[in-house]
Amino acid sequence: MKMPVPDASTIARKSEIVRALRKIVPGEGVVSDADGLVPFESDGLSAYRQTPLAVVLPETVEQVSRVLAWCQANSVKVVPRGAGTSLSGGALPLTDGVVLGMAKFNRILEVDHANRCAVVQPGVTNLAISQAVQADGFYYAPDPSSQIACTIGGNVAENSGGVHCLKYGLTTNNLLGCEIVLMNGEVVRLGGRGYDAAGYDLLGVVTGSEGLLGVVTEVTVRLLPTPETARAMLLGFPSVEAAGACVADVIAAGIIPAGMEMMDRPAIVAAEAFVHAGYPTEAEALLIVELDGPEAECAELSAAVLEIARARGADYARVSESEAERLAFWAGRKAAFPAVGRIAPDYYCMDGTIPRRELPRVLAAIHQMAKAYGLGVANVFHAGDGNLHPLILYDADKPGELERAEQFGAEILKLCVAVGGVLTGEHGVGVEKRDLMGTMFDDTDLACQQRLKCAFDPDLLLNPGKVFPVLHRCAELGRMHVHRGKLAFPELPRF
Repeated sequence: MKMPVPDASTIARKSEIVRALRKIVPGEGVVSDADGLVPFESDGLSAYRQTPLAVVLPETVEQVSRVLAWCQANSVKVVPRGAGTSLSGGALPLTDGVVLGMAKFNRILEVDHANRCAVVQPGVTNLAISQAVQADGFYYAPDPSSQIACTIGGNVAENSGGVHCLKYGLTTNNLLGCEIVLMNGEVVRLGGRGYDAAGYDLLGVVTGSEGLLGVVTEVTVRLLPTPETARAMLLGFPSVEAAGACVADVIAAGIIPAGMEMMDRPAIVAAEAFVHAGYPTEAEALLIVELDGPEAECAELSAAVLEIARARGADYARVSESEAERLAFWAGRKAAFPAVGRIAPDYYCMDGTIPRRELPRVLAAIHQMAKAYGLGVANVFHAGDGNLHPLILYDADKPGELERAEQFGAEILKLCVAVGGVLTGEHGVGVEKRDLMGTMFDDTDLACQQRLKCAFDPDLLLNPGKVFPVLHRCAELGRMHVHRGKLAFPELPRF
C-alpha cells in the first residue's frame, strides 16, 4: 500500500499552518507536538500508520467552515476523522495534511417524536442515540458491532450497517438529512425531516462517500418504534456449508429476520471464552437469528425457521426466553472481533459482500485459501445479506506474515467480485481496497466517480489517496478527446 508522495513544501510550512489554524480554533483546539499526534497515526486498520502534520479539533460549524476555506486557499490537504474506528484506513492521516477531528461535536440537538427523527452532531456515538430515546419507546436501527464507540458521522461516511441491517437497512436507509461543509467552506443542507426531498439525491451521494466530498456537521436520523417482541435463537450446524444453505432457505421462504448472523467454529470458541453467552462450542457453524414484531408473528416465524434449520441438519437449537438472554446471544456476536484478538497477536478484518446463494462455495474457498497461505481465519459475518467479515489471523512480528495476510485478503475480495458480489459491504474502500477497485470497475467507471469528486472538491484536497487507485487532476478528467483531428459527435452544436 502506497500513499501519495508528501509535498515537502507543505511540510516546511508547518509552523505557519499551525499558527493560522490556532487563530481559527484557539486554546487546545490544535495539536502539533509529536506526543499529541501519536493517537491520530492510524484508525482501526492499525497495520498502517502515518503521523499527520497537525490535528484540528473544532467545536462549531463556523470553525469547520473557516478551517476548510483556509486550507483550500493555502493548498493544505485535510483528512476528516470521527472516532477512528474505521477498518479500511479511511481516516489514515497524511504526513503533509491536517486531520480534522470531529469528536467535540457530541451533542444530541433535538428528538422529534412527532416526526420520528432525531437531530444529532456527528460525534455522537451510534449507541447513544438509541439510549437517548429508548425510554420513549424508540430506537435507531443500524447497530455496528463498534456502536459503543463509532460515531454517527463516521457511520454516514462509511454507510455502516450492523446486525439488524437485513430487515432495517444500512445508514442510508435510516438517514433523513445532513448538514455538510464543503472544502471551500460553504455550508450545505441536504434532505430534511421528510421522507423525500426535491431534486437530485445528493444525500445518497454523500452517504458512503468516505470523507471525500465534504465534512458532516449535523445528521437527522430516522427513529423506529421498539418492536413489541424480539426473540433470538441459536442454531448450531455440523458444517459451515449447511449453515450457509440454511440462510438461503430462510430468505427463499419469504422470512426476513431482524438479524441473521453467522460464526464459524474458531469465532464461536473465541466469543464464548470471552463473553460466556452459552454458545455451542462443538458446532462447526452457528447462526444467530432474531425475529421481531407482534408476539404471534414471532412465534410462528420462529417455528418456521427452526423447521428449516433442522431440515438442513441443525443439531443444536436454543430460543431466548427473556430479554436478558436475547441480549446475551448478541453480546457474543458483537464482541467477536475483540474476542478473536485474544487468540492471535494480530488479525486483518475483511469486508466483502456476495449473493447469499454463494455462501457455501465462498466459505469453502476461504478455508482452502487459509491452508494455502498457512494462516488461520475466523469467519464472522452478516449472513442474511451476504456481508462477509473473515478475520485473518497473523503475527506482525513474524517477517512476511502481514504481507501474506494482505494477499490472502485480496484473494478473498477478488473472489467476492467474481461470484457477483462487491468489494465492501460497510467498512468502505479507504486505502485497504483502493488498489482492488480495478477488479470491480473499469477506467470509465472510475473516471465518472472521480468527476463527481471534482464537483465537490476541485482541488482534490479532501482525504486524497483514498478509494481511487489513481487520482487524476480534474482538468485531465474534463478535457475533450480529439481522435484523428476530429471531435466526438461533430454534428452537435458547440457553444
